[in-house]
Amino acid sequence: MEYTSIEICAGAGGQALGLEMAGFSHQVLVEYEKEYCDCLKKNRPLWNVKCMDVRQFDGQPYKGKIDLLAGGVPCPPFSIAGKQLGADDERDLFPQMLRLVEEIDPKVVMIENVRGFLGKLFDNYRNSIIVHLNQLGYNVHLRLLNASDYGVPQLRPRAIIIGVRTDIYDLFTFPQPKPMQMKSVGDTLYDLMSANGWHGAERWRAKADKIAPTLVGGSKRHGGPDLGPTRAREAWAKMGIDGRGIANEAPPANFEGMPRLTPRMMARLQGFPDDWQFGVRKTTACRMIGNAFPPPVACEVGLRIKQVLDYVSIDSRSTQEIPRRAVG
Repeated sequence: MEYTSIEICAGAGGQALGLEMAGFSHQVLVEYEKEYCDCLKKNRPLWNVKCMDVRQFDGQPYKGKIDLLAGGVPCPPFSIAGKQLGADDERDLFPQMLRLVEEIDPKVVMIENVRGFLGKLFDNYRNSIIVHLNQLGYNVHLRLLNASDYGVPQLRPRAIIIGVRTDIYDLFTFPQPKPMQMKSVGDTLYDLMSANGWHGAERWRAKADKIAPTLVGGSKRHGGPDLGPTRAREAWAKMGIDGRGIANEAPPANFEGMPRLTPRMMARLQGFPDDWQFGVRKTTACRMIGNAFPPPVACEVGLRIKQVLDYVSIDSRSTQEIPRRAVG
């Protein structure tokens, strides 16, 4: 059974793709940047993509018609790589998400952000969001999930907030880790790395026997495509990867030294299917990929949300209300 969803801050479609895999039918996807909108439309021409500022998106026409409201609101306000301004950052869109929760009144809410959101610095702000969701009539679940626990070959910790409306029997639980599904970077990328007949591919594969550090996409304001700051590059180097830049193609047959990842390799490490297109501009493609939510993780969470929706009470909120919990 398919359930309806709306997603804001859709980016390059990582979360939307994962939720589609879980069985959700996207009624609207809201994204601000044109290149990201073009990416969504190219990969899923039938998706209803609204290329607009979410601050201008009116949720009232969808009130009572949507099962899931999801969004990976911008992470720079909470990222340790930034200034961690939180609510004082102009890019903080939590208020817009809460506005849309009130306007749309979805059965379930899913919000994704970086690990920094769970830091002590943001205790008060995080608690205010939980209280606000409680006041809107939602039980709240909050947990840090590592992408590597769900078959994605990188650590990539992400904070996930799930809100379940109080007229619904709240049986939500976060997905259990599946570490046996995880492969090393070498095993994941071997076919791509050896695509041009590189003689050193097998030796590199044996060296790249770990999962990847968290991929980074960089910001629109700073720098070109690479694999992050010095510490991240050192971790990549231990797996035989040159993190100072991104390659256009796999190494040639007689290549010597450490190869660089291509955008397609990055996308596979992020859990995207190989046919997902990110455009022709390498810098933009790497930013799209590095900032995405891994589809396999979104799918696992989406399947748990579906279990909740399968048990939705047919009674209205006024006739059957389940006592709310603050955080589960």
